[in-house]
Amino acid sequence: MTKLNRLSLIAAATVLLSGCGAAKTNQANVATYKPTLEVSADVKDDTATLHISTDLILSKEHYDHARKQGEGHIHLSLDQGEKVNVMDRQEVLEHLSKGAHTVKLSLHNNDHTPYDVSKTINFDVK
Repeated sequence: MTKLNRLSLIAAATVLLSGCGAAKTNQANVATYKPTLEVSADVKDDTATLHISTDLILSKEHYDHARKQGEGHIHLSLDQGEKVNVMDRQEVLEHLSKGAHTVKLSLHNNDHTPYDVSKTINFDVK
């Protein structure tokens, strides 16, 4: 093998290895990103209005599309019932029965994979 061929191989290997390292760094950044989530409820009669605060971009346009860091939607479950997809910072729950209720919210990517961020709140309807 000539000296020029060896140098070419070394240069190619360096480019490939440095590219792999960059890809791992980007994947690690995506995996470690955790958006914030806070929720409160205002209850009036048989209606609860949830006020949701998050730094996640709630995206109707990219719902059910490829994952994009910092973007997604909320899964909401009332009293361990069926989940509902939410893409607004306010959600109104109407015609609630009297008594105690539990709402669980979790943040998800556009492709529905979880961010592993959730909150559970409890409230009473009088």
